[in-house]
Amino acid sequence: MRGVNLRRWLTPGIGIKRWLLVTFAGLLLLALAGAHVVRQATRDVQPGGVAQIVIDALTLQFLPYALRGLLVGLLGGLLVVLGAVRVIRAFTEPFRPAAGADADQPLVEVIYQKRFLARGPRIVAIGGGTGLSTLLRGLKEHSSNITAVVTVADDGGSSGVLREELGIPPVGDIRNCIVALADAESLMAGLLQYRFPAGEGRGELPRDGRGLEGHAVGNLLIAAMSALEGGDFEEGVRRMNRVLAVRGQVVPVSPTPLTLHARLRDGRTVDGQSLIGRSSGIDEVWISPADVAASADALTAIAEADLIVLGPGSLYTSLLPALLVPQVREAVLESPALTVFVCNVATQPGETAGYDLAAHVEALVGHTEPGIADLVLANSAFGLPVPAAYPAEPVRLSPWPPIVPTPPGLALDEVVDPTRPHHHHPALLAVALLRLLEQEGGRRSSATRPGIARPASSA
Repeated sequence: MRGVNLRRWLTPGIGIKRWLLVTFAGLLLLALAGAHVVRQATRDVQPGGVAQIVIDALTLQFLPYALRGLLVGLLGGLLVVLGAVRVIRAFTEPFRPAAGADADQPLVEVIYQKRFLARGPRIVAIGGGTGLSTLLRGLKEHSSNITAVVTVADDGGSSGVLREELGIPPVGDIRNCIVALADAESLMAGLLQYRFPAGEGRGELPRDGRGLEGHAVGNLLIAAMSALEGGDFEEGVRRMNRVLAVRGQVVPVSPTPLTLHARLRDGRTVDGQSLIGRSSGIDEVWISPADVAASADALTAIAEADLIVLGPGSLYTSLLPALLVPQVREAVLESPALTVFVCNVATQPGETAGYDLAAHVEALVGHTEPGIADLVLANSAFGLPVPAAYPAEPVRLSPWPPIVPTPPGLALDEVVDPTRPHHHHPALLAVALLRLLEQEGGRRSSATRPGIARPASSA
């Protein structure tokens, strides 16, 4: 029955079965009391009389004793199930979403989320880009206590135009994370990801502040919500979280737009995330303003987290810009949560071309501090066919770099998407992370950290 998924209503942790049992126990006692009253009332009935014949017919005395009990039990069970379904439907009917809004999500799913998922671990995911959205899509099936701390250094596309014209931080990655955490993800994706067609078929975004060509609806909604809040970007994003009813929350790493800079190995300096992402031989990245304040919501979530996940995503252009915010970096280092760096399953053309696992760890530690992560989660499934047109390769396993004095532990798991070998699989990644949280039980201090499992050789 649509909207009355009885099996979901009986899911452990939702808080329904215990009260159904109490109700059943009460009905059973009432039945026993009724039987006692009937017995008392029929003690003086004359055998063979009309009253006795009627009572025998109603109590199925003409059937064998075992069959009589079976039929009564089946009838009672059927009535209980029918009554429970009808009661649930009667109570939930006024609260069901109207057609065209969120009708594909029954009320029981909302209650399941609030009661069961609300008991999940408190998880903070830091980064941006496609990798962070993939991670969130898997985690939201296990917990609604999720905070996505999203980088705000993007300077290209619709986000770059709004940043330039309105002075707000880039909103593209925030939009993608909101879509990933939405309950009705397919509906939200269709709406928020829709882009207005480009004028004259050029595929170009207007730089004069006029027209909607090329803008994503979600970007405009976040910009509008911030304007309604008097230019308070953080509050505008909070409102978007509430309006779209996401599982958890999406927060910017800072309410101030960041500019990413990079120094290449040949000595050249490149400014802007979009250009840096296409650059090879990156030696160092930094942000401006260097002393930017972090989002208050981000700092609170990090301090209260059970698990902090760094990545996956573009190493230099998505993850590091967030960790280069001083307050965020210090909050991660001081948090009692288990911190896991999720290494990408494939290199990226330009910024991480040719990088193995050790190179990723070296870049992370070199731009932050050695204790930034307790564990590194890397993919162990190799040999999957990579698309011929994809100019990258799987991230190879390798010994840790010597610059890391107290290297993080290494955890290997099959987290790659078999259908897209250059991406993580959302469900497999989420399960692997929660398994690590269960195994570790919290952050390990450097003094008690056991020896890491080093790969024997590069793969």
